[in-house]
This record gives sequence, C-alpha cells and structure tokens, in this order.
Amino acid sequence: MIVNLLPKFQLGMTVVTPGVVALLKFPMMPAVELAPYITRHAAGDWGDMPPEDCAQNDEALELGNRVMSSYVVNGEKIWIITESDRSVTTALLPDEY
Repeated sequence: MIVNLLPKFQLGMTVVTPGVVALLKFPMMPAVELAPYITRHAAGDWGDMPPEDCAQNDEALELGNRVMSSYVVNGEKIWIITESDRSVTTALLPDEY
C-alpha cells in the first residue's frame, strides 16, 4: 500500500512542549523522532482520532479551521495541533492542553 505523505496544509512554526521533549528522551526507551508524526499530521493522517474527529479535520482543511492529530509515542498519547491560521503547530501531551 502506498501512502501519500505530501502536506495538505502549512504547519507554520512547529513547537514542542516540555512534556513531549521529556517523552522523546524517556530513559530506558529507544530514542524516538517526532518528525514522522509531524509529517503524518501534515499529510492528513490523523492517527488515533475517532472517525467523527477525522471527518471534522478533513472539513477543517476546507474551511481553514484548527486541525488535531493523536498518536501513541513510547506508550504515551501525544497530540499535534495546527492552529486555524496555520501560524503554529504544537506537539503536546493531553495534560498540557
């Protein structure tokens, strides 16, 4: 299966919260890169989002609204959110929202 990872929207400035930085450097776990998750997000692969949220994200691309993805990294959920004006994309833990 070929997956299209071309970006569907601009990310703006990409920022990462301290919780995600700590998760990526979690001791006793292999190092994890965030870039593949950012690429998936920009390509419209919303990860572990429920179907109704995926549909809302697809609509948001047409309307210029905020989009959000959810992925499991090192056993923890992370969210990636791009603001409606596409000025910033933030990778964060749900409890940092």
